Parts: sequence; structure tokens; C-alpha cells
Amino acid sequence: MQIPRHLEIMALARQMGRVNVEDLATRFGVSSQTIRKDLNELCEQRLLSRVHGGAIVASSVENLAYEARRTIAESEKREIGKAAAALIPTNASLFINIGTTTEEVAYALTEHSGLLVITNNLHVATTLYPMKNINIVVAGGEVRRSDGGVVGPLAVELIKQFKVDFAIIGASAIDPDGTLLDFDINEVQVAQAIISNARTVVLVSDSSKFERSAPARIGHLRDIDVFVTDRLPSQELRDLCAAEQVRVIETATGEDGIGADEISESSF
Repeated sequence: MQIPRHLEIMALARQMGRVNVEDLATRFGVSSQTIRKDLNELCEQRLLSRVHGGAIVASSVENLAYEARRTIAESEKREIGKAAAALIPTNASLFINIGTTTEEVAYALTEHSGLLVITNNLHVATTLYPMKNINIVVAGGEVRRSDGGVVGPLAVELIKQFKVDFAIIGASAIDPDGTLLDFDINEVQVAQAIISNARTVVLVSDSSKFERSAPARIGHLRDIDVFVTDRLPSQELRDLCAAEQVRVIETATGEDGIGADEISESSF
């Protein structure tokens, strides 16, 4: 990175988790085309990964900081959370695991009633415990300081004591072959226990996860019943979901017209 602007772009990306083409063009007083060229060059060096409208830090071994993850696709995650919450009926039991998108589901569940929520996410517990009509069970174990996640064998053992109606899970990355990935093997083990002990598994993930990679395998799209996302980036992924009988709910229309025009109706 010999161009000073590239150094500044990388510093911003590490701080915020994501950079936007138009924002960078305004910041540096250059054209959007110049910024796209900058981002493409940084992607060629495997320092960034392109996403719709900008780029995110590229790392296949270390996740972004929690505050940075919260800012990525913030509005998309909010709509995904609303759509996933709409799938949950009253008087249901569910797991909610670690992730900024799963937290958006928790925010959208605050008007529900008669729920039993088992979670290893302290942010989810903090959001829902004031609700009089929602009962919360928090998994025990080591609290991860980086994001308030509870991971480890104690969390796994508690989750195995339940068989719930729904599981709301996230993933740090999704491979083109449908593999669901994360960065922390301890978190992966909790997610796998959640999947194994739920009758209906709902994956919530924005489309930026298709541009990322991570080293630890959670499972595969075939392990999922419903996938709630803002948009599927390719027809190949749509075909894969159809082949694995995964119901897809999209909350936005993609530029290429592949996305759905409106949120699908839930029917369980």
C-alpha cells in the first residue's frame, strides 16, 4: 500500500468494520470510480473484501470487533430481525445465540408474549429480561469479553437440557457450497448444540457474510429450515437452498433482480 489514501482507507475499515464508496469519495474529494479502483486494489491484496456499496476487512482467522460488526449492514440486520421475529408465535420456546443479527431478532421480539428464551448472548438477555411475558434462561460458562457471548462446555451442557420449538442462529461467513462458518471453535460447539436441539432452525444473516471466510465449521445450509437474509447474491445459492429444501425469506431486492420483491409470509 504505497498510496497514502489506501492506508487511510484501511484504518477506517479496521475502525468501522466497513467502508462505503460514496462516503470515501466525499471524504477524500475524489470520484466514486477512483474509490472503486482503490478498493479493488486492496481486495487484490486480500486486505479487503468487496460487498454491496463498499468493502469490509478481509480476514479468515480473526473476526471484527463487536462494535464494528454492529455497524455493518445495520439497517439490513434490523429488517432481517423483524422478519425472523415474525416467524415466532406466542407461547413458543427458542434458542437465540451469539451475533449482532440475532440481537436484532431479540429487539423485535419484545412485543411477543409467552416466550421461553434460552440464550448464550448477554445482550439478548439484557434486551428481553425486562419483558414481563418473556422468561429468560442464560447459559452458564465463560463470558467472552469481546462481545458478551457465553461459550464453552458448560453452555453446551445447559443447551442439551432443552428441546425447543425454534433456534435463531447466525454465522460469521457462508461459503458458496453452503458451509456455515465461524471464528471461535467454542462458539461453534454451542451453535451445533443449538441446531441439534431445536425443531425448527432459523438462520439470520445479511448478504455480506457471503463475501467473508472463517476457519471453523458450524454446519451446512442443509441443517437449516429457514434462512432469513436481505438478499441472495446468486442464482446458484438460490438453487442450493431449493435443493436442500431451505425456505428463504429475503427482505430486499438485489440490484441484479435476483432478490424477492417483498418479505415472504410465514407459515408454520
